[in-house]
Amino acid sequence: MRSSIKLGFMILVIFSLIIVGCSPKSNQTSNEPQKESPDGDGKTQPEVVDVSEITEFHQSPMLDGMDLPDLKDRLPKEPKIPNEMPPEYLQFEIGKYGGTLNTVAQSPTWDPDFFVMSNEPLLNTPGILGEEVTGNVLKDYEVSDDEKEFTFHMREGLKWSDGEPVTTEDVRFAIEDFQLNKELMPILPAWLHSGGNVEGTPLKLEVVDDYTFKISFDEPNGGFPISLAIQSWRGYADLLKPAHYLKQFHKDYADKDELKKLIAEHKFEEDQEVSWVNLFNYMDITEREMSHPNAVGFPVLYPWKLKEMTKTYGLYERNPYYFKVDTAGNQLPYIDNVKSAIVQDIEMTGLKIIAGEVDFNREATALSKMPVYRENAEKGGYEALLANMHLTPTDVMLNLTYKNENWRKVVNDVRFRKALNYAIDRDEIIDTLYYGFAEPSTVIDSTLDLDKANALLDEMGMEKDSDGYRKGPDGKRFTIPFEVQAAAPDIVPLAELLTEMWKEIGIHVTVKTLDSALWGTRNAANELQATIIWTHTPLYYMQDWGQGFWGNLWNAWWNSGGEKGEEPPEDVKEFYRLMNKMNVSPPEEAVKIMDTLREKMHENIYYFVHIEHVKQPLIVNSKLGNITDKGTAISINFAGEQMFFRE
Repeated sequence: MRSSIKLGFMILVIFSLIIVGCSPKSNQTSNEPQKESPDGDGKTQPEVVDVSEITEFHQSPMLDGMDLPDLKDRLPKEPKIPNEMPPEYLQFEIGKYGGTLNTVAQSPTWDPDFFVMSNEPLLNTPGILGEEVTGNVLKDYEVSDDEKEFTFHMREGLKWSDGEPVTTEDVRFAIEDFQLNKELMPILPAWLHSGGNVEGTPLKLEVVDDYTFKISFDEPNGGFPISLAIQSWRGYADLLKPAHYLKQFHKDYADKDELKKLIAEHKFEEDQEVSWVNLFNYMDITEREMSHPNAVGFPVLYPWKLKEMTKTYGLYERNPYYFKVDTAGNQLPYIDNVKSAIVQDIEMTGLKIIAGEVDFNREATALSKMPVYRENAEKGGYEALLANMHLTPTDVMLNLTYKNENWRKVVNDVRFRKALNYAIDRDEIIDTLYYGFAEPSTVIDSTLDLDKANALLDEMGMEKDSDGYRKGPDGKRFTIPFEVQAAAPDIVPLAELLTEMWKEIGIHVTVKTLDSALWGTRNAANELQATIIWTHTPLYYMQDWGQGFWGNLWNAWWNSGGEKGEEPPEDVKEFYRLMNKMNVSPPEEAVKIMDTLREKMHENIYYFVHIEHVKQPLIVNSKLGNITDKGTAISINFAGEQMFFRE
């Protein structure tokens, strides 16, 4: 019966894909680009590669009548023509102005889909492929032959959303007065050190003129451009801050009496003593804080800026000084406003989707809901596309640094991890949770062999109790206590499947679901023994091997230069060294190091990357233009300012 249901589900999903594959939305092509009217008419963008060819610029009617400088005075001398998506993935169309894009989030301060749509890195890698790095907020850059010095050219005339100019003073302030300020940044991030680790010397800054600066390192750092383009979803805020605004909160610039008043006015928590450092960090809005209530009025370079934040929604309006235009001279974004609804949980998100109340959602979709999405698509006025994931969605973590000696003796024995790995039935997981739209992992051995698993546990001396469960070194039943958050629809079901699979080899497993805030707090305190969460293993430049979950204390030690955490064993140190080397290597060399890291993972199984190449549904309003299901699903988020509503 179960097989029949599963087969029926897969047939329905495949049929859905056939329908989607025939949709014009996923096949936007045109043999001969046409000239457009200035306000856009939904036709294919002409092949203009030099922004100097554009002689007229146009703005959204929303801005007409506002007390603003002329558009030419709001744009930089050389605006950026978008290249977030490679043309082989998206045949870009000139769009139309107007409308409100409705998104949905489960947190009052975090909308992941909107975050990716809005975030602007200093540089850009089309399609998030990591194959090339081009200008974005910065116009362009040059690399010295020895890969130690990087010269960056800013966009002359670029302005913050409050109309103030963006210059190298904003770069100098971000580096010298923030990153290199010991009070604000006690430990400079590893990626800003020579060698990509905290033991290397810090970066050096040279301001050449108002729009040119150089950053240099003592050692070659060919990976620095990709660090600025995509790594860790990094935006511009690490190296570029609105100095004209933030200086009022910085003790080196602010009037002492005025700063005292500002500090006294802010009480983040009852009875909390507020210092200038607390105040500065609260008022400094980074890319991950654009949904915080105090982001209203903060100068940004994003396509939209926060206008209003309530308990039920966040409203964002277009930035009139945004620096990108299409090839017809239309200032982006096309869409005037974004409204992010705040709901209680992921199930409420699903209900809003099928009700047609969401124009774009990728983060909270699930393959298991694909038939429901398709069934309600016409009524809800949306399309359910299917694209590739950029991550492995349900990686299994055992905390090798959890402070319990009995636990450590077991989980730090690689034989135990290999035994668990041999007992994972990938085929069942792929069929049950992903309905065939995933593949067994090649990062670690995907062989199912219960005999080998039992032999390894016997070899370790893990005898069974009267109920058939294995005992630990303390003579008591050994338990893996999963504590997971329902951050994605497949996390809890996988934990339940593993409970049954590992029972087959005598390993007792429990599952407890935590809310996201508590889960994060427990992980930060090194209190999670076992959990399930995604990692960006397919993306070499992310250096995301789950090290903050399976080796929390070791990771803290490595990233603090030995000042925090616990010194890791030599094999883990070597793993970290390889990641550091990959971080400072140009793409072609980094990819080779990635292969070595995969070999190390295969050998040591620091955590369980059990599947890969998983598909992800992408829910989009049927009238939404400049959408594609090609490439990775998340990459279309990066072209958010290019989306538009067809009539």
